[in-house]
Amino acid sequence: MKFGLSLVGLRPRWYADVARLAESNGFESVWLAEHLILPAEMPNTYLYSDTGFPPITPDTPIYDPWVMLAGVAAVTTRIRLGTNVYVLPLRHPLVTARSVITLDRMSGGRVTLGAGVGWLADEYAATGQDFSERGRRMDEIIPLLRTLWTSDGPVEHHGKYYDFDPVRFAPRTLQRPCVPIEIGGTSAPAIRRAGRLGDGWIELGAASAAELTGLIGAVQSERAAAGRSGLPFEITSGFGRDPAGVAAAAAAGVTRTLVSYPGDARTSTLDDVLGWLDEYSREVVDRWPM
Repeated sequence: MKFGLSLVGLRPRWYADVARLAESNGFESVWLAEHLILPAEMPNTYLYSDTGFPPITPDTPIYDPWVMLAGVAAVTTRIRLGTNVYVLPLRHPLVTARSVITLDRMSGGRVTLGAGVGWLADEYAATGQDFSERGRRMDEIIPLLRTLWTSDGPVEHHGKYYDFDPVRFAPRTLQRPCVPIEIGGTSAPAIRRAGRLGDGWIELGAASAAELTGLIGAVQSERAAAGRSGLPFEITSGFGRDPAGVAAAAAAGVTRTLVSYPGDARTSTLDDVLGWLDEYSREVVDRWPM
């Protein structure tokens, strides 16, 4: 079992200290969520809560994940840097490809692109895109990113949503074959996309081990249908963060447990967070060597 630490909710000035300790304590990765904008009034269309409202407000500070993760990369040497998740269809794939490959090179090949279509229609409206087409855009973007990151010669693309004549895109990614793209979400299209196009799947919101097992089975069925069962594949989940829960998640097929600071960072200190991280590492992480 691998352990990932979400930095969401922590003060950005703490990221360096927290990431360094997580690395020394055996965590495999750190993760950041992202949005491009938040609406002035939050809709109740969030998929992973009983109320439909997300665990953020319109005033929640939002930061560019690639800039923040570059700062983490500069003070660490081993820990992986992931997004949970990057709203991929909001940006032109050439822009995303450049940001990701820059961090891949700077970090020595430690980037994981966790990607999703998003749930917030306001972001698409603000950027002049059709929210209903976000899934089809993502299906076009994923293979295009891999082509850009791995091609030695010119790349051209003529798709439904993106069209450009031959361009040069260098350098190639340090990771081989390229930066892993792990797909987030539990909707039927997200499950299908993870199995058929992803290098991994990021789960959120499973209420029980049985539900988690069923979702993983659906992803694996899609992988088999696409002839991808033999390829490396990570399954990330926030289900079961105590030792018993981690054991249940591992039995279901999870390869990475994602945890976050359980307190309120607004009323906590950096020492509070580091103390919790040390305690969690001793009680849980140390029991599951990577």
